Amino acid sequence: MTEAAELLGCKVYYILRDFERCGNAENALWHIPKFAKDTAGIWVGYISELERYEAIYQAALAKGIKLLNTPLEHRTALEFDLFYPHLKELTRESVIITSTNECIQAGKLLGYPVFLKGAVQSQKQQGWESCVTNNQEELMRLTAWLLKLKYGSRGKVIVRKLVKLRHQRLAPNGFPMGREFRCFIYNRQILKYGYYWDGKDDLSQLSKDEEKQVLNLAILAAERLRVPYVAIDIGQLESGEWIAIEIADAQFAGVCQIPALELWNKLKDIYRNPV
Repeated sequence: MTEAAELLGCKVYYILRDFERCGNAENALWHIPKFAKDTAGIWVGYISELERYEAIYQAALAKGIKLLNTPLEHRTALEFDLFYPHLKELTRESVIITSTNECIQAGKLLGYPVFLKGAVQSQKQQGWESCVTNNQEELMRLTAWLLKLKYGSRGKVIVRKLVKLRHQRLAPNGFPMGREFRCFIYNRQILKYGYYWDGKDDLSQLSKDEEKQVLNLAILAAERLRVPYVAIDIGQLESGEWIAIEIADAQFAGVCQIPALELWNKLKDIYRNPV
């Protein structure tokens, strides 16, 4: 992403991944000049702790750089318990828990099997067993594990009604590669969208009608969220219905099968204009 930004003429400044070596956000941004007028900024990298995002946001603002999402907008896009109330009708039923004591009630409410993830990230890269539980014992064990993952959970676990997505392939770890499309949206306008999974897949091609359904649903979700720069994953159930699967602060979202240059070609207009 940074290489693509540089190729298209955007100014790129590197900052340390944490404050261990520099002490604070102001020191992390010491090498960035103060801009004469407010300009848009996009943070590209790994998801940071909330406190770090807030600190960098304020330090950048002092330099005349305004990140596309405020700290509250960043949280709303990233933390499931904040965006779920806006999207209940567009996704599947979920329960937010903060301890293993709440597992019994969550299992009774949703029924088994259920899908589990942290408030920020799932652990699907580690396989199906790291996300899906079939009974109360498994639910409690996986919940305890997820709560220990500071970056992925932020102290919360999401228990979701398991849905079956249309798919043709399995990932090397056995995870079903459901028919999903990631949409990058700025101010409720689609910038680019692409198939979620790498590799060739017959399901990666959308008909005109399917494309319309996917993009309309993504825009509807963005309108309800009111977050300027957001990535929204739309997936198709085996029944053919399309639902919202996941939301993210687009600054920290992988581009999937979207060419980075094409996405930055859209973003550069935001970057060059005052905000």
